[in-house]
Amino acid sequence: MARVVGILLAVVVAAAASLLAPVAAELTRVEHPPKTEGSLNILAVGDWGRRGQYNQTLVAEQMGVVGEKLDIDFVISTGDNIYDDGIANTSDPLFKECFTNIYTAQSLQKPWYIGNALCITCYSITHITIVHALRVLGNHDYTGNALAQQDPAIREVDSRYLAIAKSFIVNSEIADFFLVDTSPFYLKYWNSSKYDWRNVAPRDTYIETLLKDLDDALTQSEAPWKIVVGHHPISSGCEHGNTTELQQLLRPILEARGADMYVNGHDHCLQHISSRNSPVQFMTSGGGSKAWAGKFKTTSDKIEFIYDGQGFMSMQLSKTEAHLVFYDVAGNVLHTYDSSKTEDDDEH
Repeated sequence: MARVVGILLAVVVAAAASLLAPVAAELTRVEHPPKTEGSLNILAVGDWGRRGQYNQTLVAEQMGVVGEKLDIDFVISTGDNIYDDGIANTSDPLFKECFTNIYTAQSLQKPWYIGNALCITCYSITHITIVHALRVLGNHDYTGNALAQQDPAIREVDSRYLAIAKSFIVNSEIADFFLVDTSPFYLKYWNSSKYDWRNVAPRDTYIETLLKDLDDALTQSEAPWKIVVGHHPISSGCEHGNTTELQQLLRPILEARGADMYVNGHDHCLQHISSRNSPVQFMTSGGGSKAWAGKFKTTSDKIEFIYDGQGFMSMQLSKTEAHLVFYDVAGNVLHTYDSSKTEDDDEH
């Protein structure tokens, strides 16, 4: 418990300091001591916030079971945290109904970090072994008060839900996670008046800066694993299919800078797709609640696994091994993926 409290205090101080720093300043760094055995266990889930409906509660229960078994360090949310239109403010009861009252298992009582999806959300976690949850905003979060999910006051409602800097680094030893705000890439979103683009406009400058910071962070990363997280898929065989804007702008950076994985939601399914052009693996974990769309798209990449239903994903990482598992709503194992590298294989 003392370790968790110490981490929380370090994060709060770093977050407060970042509010005073200029946008172009060096990324905020959060120090986090690694586990003694040098491992990192996490869960990833997206598209979940529906007041427990559409089996959200059942998925949460199985997350708790797997979370306890793996002794997880944190949870990644791949966006669309609150349906249908985010929250109105930090006291909106919908927040508790969709989050606090659903993810009640003891194993899920970890700090939930929100990468600031209202400015640069390239989240570089340099050398990470942490007891946190990472989160990006999805398009449904942007149709509400997007600033509310970034407001530190939300911690008064649920202390797990932490708003950090516009971008930040957590230092430890295993992986770098880079949270990317993908909603502004979509022109159809940008041209709609229903989205809350405060602190984002002008779009071109925002995207250009985000991509440059991501490119720089990936280039400088010395972590064994480089994992980029966004809400929208780059490559997908499910309902929404490939995202043209991300294929054109984001994918080339991931492939050029040696990213190992891209983890996303948006499509309400589970899938694993291998790039035919590079070692990048595309992982969709968007089965947190409503699913079973029954609609599929084609992609030029290789579909290793696809499941049009509810569930979530786990990741177990060490410096040399990555073991990923996809689970359905009942906790059954649907698909696994393993990857390995040598101790000195930092540039890949």
